[in-house]
Amino acid sequence: MKNITLAAAFFLWAGFAPAQTARVQVIHNSADLAAGTVDVYLNSTLLIDDFAFRTASPFIDAPAGIPFTVGIAPGNSMSVSDAIYTEQFTLANGETYVIVADGIVSPSGYMPATPFSLEVYSMGREAAVGGAATTDVLVHHGSTDAPTVDIYESAVVNTTIVDNASYGAFAGYLELPTVDFTLQVRDQFNSTIVAAYQAPLATLNLGGAALVALASGFLNPAMNSGGAAFGIYVALTSGGPLVALPAAAIPTARVQVIHNSADLAAAQVDVWLNNTLLLDNFAFRTASPFVDAQAGVPFDVSIALPTSTDTVAALARYTYTLGEGETYILVANGIVSGSGYSPVQPFNIYVYSGARETSNVAGNVDVLVFHGSTDAPVVDVVETSVPAGPIVNGLSYGSFDGYLELPENNYTLSIETMGTTVVSYQAPLASLGLAGNAITVLASGFLDPMMNSNGSSFGLWVALPAGGPLVELPVATGVRESEAITGLRAYPNPASDEVWLGMELRNEGRTSVAVQDAIGRDVRVMDMGKLSSGVQRVLIDLTGLASGPYRLRIQNGDGIATTPIIKQ
Repeated sequence: MKNITLAAAFFLWAGFAPAQTARVQVIHNSADLAAGTVDVYLNSTLLIDDFAFRTASPFIDAPAGIPFTVGIAPGNSMSVSDAIYTEQFTLANGETYVIVADGIVSPSGYMPATPFSLEVYSMGREAAVGGAATTDVLVHHGSTDAPTVDIYESAVVNTTIVDNASYGAFAGYLELPTVDFTLQVRDQFNSTIVAAYQAPLATLNLGGAALVALASGFLNPAMNSGGAAFGIYVALTSGGPLVALPAAAIPTARVQVIHNSADLAAAQVDVWLNNTLLLDNFAFRTASPFVDAQAGVPFDVSIALPTSTDTVAALARYTYTLGEGETYILVANGIVSGSGYSPVQPFNIYVYSGARETSNVAGNVDVLVFHGSTDAPVVDVVETSVPAGPIVNGLSYGSFDGYLELPENNYTLSIETMGTTVVSYQAPLASLGLAGNAITVLASGFLDPMMNSNGSSFGLWVALPAGGPLVELPVATGVRESEAITGLRAYPNPASDEVWLGMELRNEGRTSVAVQDAIGRDVRVMDMGKLSSGVQRVLIDLTGLASGPYRLRIQNGDGIATTPIIKQ
């Protein structure tokens, strides 16, 4: 095709210098590969030859008050008869226009296949109205597969500067000071940051300029014939190739999710981040690894049944806004069932915002403690082997106790309530080779499974920063069991006038329970008669006993076992 200037084409078509004129800039923003280059016709006259994608014409004078037809044809066209799109315009005298070619011309290969169109803005500018210290920016949404978006400025004003911009729309001019900005493109529906860009107005010496900033290309090129990737591109008034805004970092935080809800109805769950499945069939006593999550924007965490395909019927939904650069642990805990559990601690996600992935001091193990046993009382944790003494005081259900910075040794942790040991656990930090790690130790399961739908028994479990199944700490002392009597659990503990004792007997036989005081004297002995083998649950009468620590001594045949209790 023969090259011809835009102004000359207009005037040749008009036949003389028109009395009425408008100013026009044309921008090619159709990312369809079939429209990589196009010819633009004014009626039957070639206006722009081989006009490339992401290219702009300069502003030119065009006849006003006279209807004319713009035709878009393939780059190898011979005449306007080859046009694949036409549209008629009548420009107003003295107006300034920005015309953007958007959309898809191909019949297949693009999703969504938003039809090709010419979008017109009739109040264009060629210079900033505020003078040399300002830059005027016209924003246009021209990405066919991008959602309705907001533009948030995160470096200077920290606010939304474009609200609810939908495909094909112009958002009007932003009259900005000529400084360097950072722009976040956010999904208007769920606030997710789609992309972030630097807008270096000062660095590029754009004071006094008027620009057009276009959302261009595809968020998902794979669904759009491998076309150009999404970006924000700027058209200058002088025309030429559009200028790509450089990408900026999307702010992130680090997050680990731990499933510690012992409710059998929540044995496996799906965890959704907004409307994206984050963890599929996430099992009880399992942790995710630490992952990056967007910071600075609100997002929903939804817990759903493992058969879920969306979040409509989620068991629970929570909204968070994470701090940039922060590290979080989220523990899913509590009861979702309407019955079968006592007490019913409602399901919740407990958040710790100062989490760690590694120890602060090389060679140490940093230990975060969380109380997640719904039927356990307020407890203390005492280290008894080094001995370090009390290391956690008055920890109640749903609470974190902060990090313990421990040398890599093997420890014994005694769980105490009102000064009496309930159970002790080995914490073999050295044997497990955990130096340099930060871990979370969780009280998990039920002290009295029989009162909680025969759910998992109480224990201490460890979440590692790499995620995966939690690691069980082995029982050390505190509940002494024989091979004949196992699974001892006293509930409630502390107790008032009676306490339930759960156990599993290997053999059928005559069974007795003695209540012993702090120095081992029998203060009450009860004959339970002949009990069958298997799981048993018996009620122990404590009326008339003084408040304080006691121990239940169970004898079944030759088997003897003990467990501590506290009488309130």
